[in-house]
Amino acid sequence: MTLRTSGEARHRRHERIRRHLAGTTERPRLNVFRSLQHIYAQIIDDTVGHTLVSASSLDPELRERLPGLSKSQQAARVGRLVAQRAVARGLKQVVFDRGGYPYHGRVKALADGAREGGLEF
Repeated sequence: MTLRTSGEARHRRHERIRRHLAGTTERPRLNVFRSLQHIYAQIIDDTVGHTLVSASSLDPELRERLPGLSKSQQAARVGRLVAQRAVARGLKQVVFDRGGYPYHGRVKALADGAREGGLEF
């Protein structure tokens, strides 16, 4: 069966990955979504289905400091911000969910930024 769009292929990859990944209360899931212009990160407790912490390149805290930076640099800043918010809520360990995207470029930059911010995965 052939897929019509790359988005459908990514969605199927994400479903395949999610069969083996689940965020718990002790170790929630750090989910990444990237669009053409922006990147979003959420820390999710899958046992109750709640988003505990989120950050994106559209966040008011970051929005004014991002112009002039590359998309990878923006992703690293988003990773640091989501990690800072998670540590403030008492979260240190997470499970990284790359969302069906390859682990390089902006996704890797976000992960590295989250590690710099204090998250362990």
